[in-house]
Amino acid sequence: MTTDPADPPATPAPTAADPAEPAGAPVEAVSCTGLTHTFGDTKAVDGLDLAVRQGEVFGLLGPNGAGKTTAIRCITTLLPVPAGMVRVFGHDAAKERMGVRRLLGYVPQQLSADSGLTGRENVALFARVFDVPRRERAARVDQALAAVDLADAADRLAGTYSGGMVRRLELAQALVSAPRLLILDEPTIGLDPIARTGVWEHINAVREATGMTVLVTTHYMDEADQYCDRVGLMHRGRVRALGTPVELRRGLAERQGTETLPTLEDVFRDIAGSGLDDNTGGGFRDVRSTRRTARRVG
Repeated sequence: MTTDPADPPATPAPTAADPAEPAGAPVEAVSCTGLTHTFGDTKAVDGLDLAVRQGEVFGLLGPNGAGKTTAIRCITTLLPVPAGMVRVFGHDAAKERMGVRRLLGYVPQQLSADSGLTGRENVALFARVFDVPRRERAARVDQALAAVDLADAADRLAGTYSGGMVRRLELAQALVSAPRLLILDEPTIGLDPIARTGVWEHINAVREATGMTVLVTTHYMDEADQYCDRVGLMHRGRVRALGTPVELRRGLAERQGTETLPTLEDVFRDIAGSGLDDNTGGGFRDVRSTRRTARRVG
């Protein structure tokens, strides 16, 4: 990735001597403090406080319009934020945009693979964008393709790939820079159950091998329950419930006074309701975009 002339030089992450971090405290992978973002009169994110621990898979859940994607775009520096609201491994997303971007791999909702390029060419393009050293590019591209089981299909046009293969290709694009934080916005939308499982198997394999942190948004509650270490349920721009899936399910059981353990979807409904009365964003434009993505993947 080329240097943005508007960005100041990257500074080191806070150390134990830095007053922003208590002595001996680990630097969180992501820290949002009072994060707020508006579009005109619409407050999409409303004082969001969020901490993602290093090495965990954190699921950010919520109905359409809850503010999840806006929060993700703030964390990835795609949307501007005031200083001090967002830090990624100690780097301020407002002051050190390039420093933050170099730590990230990002798979957005909308498909980003070029159907007119081969799988290898798609990943190589991202290697150049993220400034992977020239002498390392070929090996890193091969490693990323192998990590998602696309080595045999690497020289085929991406336009010939199945939906699951395209999503794995986008994962390879995000992994080629060896990110410390992988951000996935609805990574399995529109995929069949087998393809969804395959994508998660590859995510977990890379995570176990590298120790990277994963921040994911999903509407599939079964995925969040099975694969996320912790989840945050977001509604109207804020996290309304936070904990492991089991903790949240047990908490709902206690509130309802039942011995039967509810599902994570039950917790979702309890916190967010139907989500249909949520006017914080996610209108027809977002619905159309999601449907287009699902059609292309499917």
